[in-house]
Amino acid sequence: MEHADLVILGAGAAGLFCAGSALAQGRRVLVLDHARVPAEKIRISGGGRCNFTNLATGPDRFLSGNPRFAASALARYAPGAFVDLVDRAGITWHEKTQGQLFCDGKATQITDMLLDRMRGAELRLGTAIERVDRQAESFVIKTPGGAIAAPRVVVATGGKSIPKIGATGLAYDLAAQFGLRMVETRPALVPLTFAEQDLALCRPLAGLSVEARIAHGGGGFHDALLFTHRGLSGPAILQISSFWRAGEVLTIDLAPGRDIAADLKAARGSRGKAQVATVLAQLLPERLAQAVVAEAGLAQARLADQPNARLEALGARVNRWQVRPVGTEGYRTAEVTLGGVDTRDLDAKTLQAREVPGLSFIGECVDVTGWLGGYNFQWAWASADAAARAP
Repeated sequence: MEHADLVILGAGAAGLFCAGSALAQGRRVLVLDHARVPAEKIRISGGGRCNFTNLATGPDRFLSGNPRFAASALARYAPGAFVDLVDRAGITWHEKTQGQLFCDGKATQITDMLLDRMRGAELRLGTAIERVDRQAESFVIKTPGGAIAAPRVVVATGGKSIPKIGATGLAYDLAAQFGLRMVETRPALVPLTFAEQDLALCRPLAGLSVEARIAHGGGGFHDALLFTHRGLSGPAILQISSFWRAGEVLTIDLAPGRDIAADLKAARGSRGKAQVATVLAQLLPERLAQAVVAEAGLAQARLADQPNARLEALGARVNRWQVRPVGTEGYRTAEVTLGGVDTRDLDAKTLQAREVPGLSFIGECVDVTGWLGGYNFQWAWASADAAARAP
């Protein structure tokens, strides 16, 4: 039987980073993955430029059954440490907005850096994990090429999001096998879908992006909203999707910082002969203004002819637009998986299972889910480093 000091299951962001950190501990490290190419999620992230961390990282930017669980790992491996790695690798980067750091070039530069950092570990791709068993003081990992024994196993196989690039539920199966509890999983950072009555507005506006403010379920975001043929997307919607539950109504402000009703009333006194659509188009993107006015049956109406109640209703349609999503686009397009291995069964410092010494879970498969904007990558680096340094 083959032997290693540490076997890492999964060659994604967390798995590759864990391998590099573990090498510094002088261990023989073996990384296994069923995929033919490592770190596909890195390659497609950030529009191909990889939003590799966020300077504003803190425990408050993560959803978890235990909001403080991530604090230890995040404090011990901060964004600046990863930026130092990127700088030493000669990768140029820029801050886009709100602390989000992106590569100037291709996202695969990050993958190449991680592979170079773990040089000395063995990476076996195209290797299915058939079974993991505990035998005495070791774990035995069965693969088509034979069995591998190791005293430590790190599970870094990710969640269920984007199955077309190889996502599976292996981490959850292993957690259940070894008696760890699970927090219900669901797609997060995902576009929302809507019923026909709401799509009647969304479809004609497909492709239009506007600034919006959404607060719901403890989360509040001011960011871009994108109208699509299927409903709503864009950063603001992706963010709030992590807080939304089926059946709940969202209230969206399509003109944050403006009181549309008050603006229309003020304009009525000086520009009463102007059409409502003309004035509203100076307060909102023209396509959105036209759609809202048409929906209200005021396409040709003069502003002077509108009573306060009608202008207030029009303002509410913009500043307090209420929609009830019927669902999400699911794991097919979700950037991450919410929920996962219950943090109550993991040690916050080492990410090891409390009742199964030597078995760790890191990255997306754990019930720690970041906001959009590089937070989930930073959790991958921090949790991987914590597990790698565990005695």
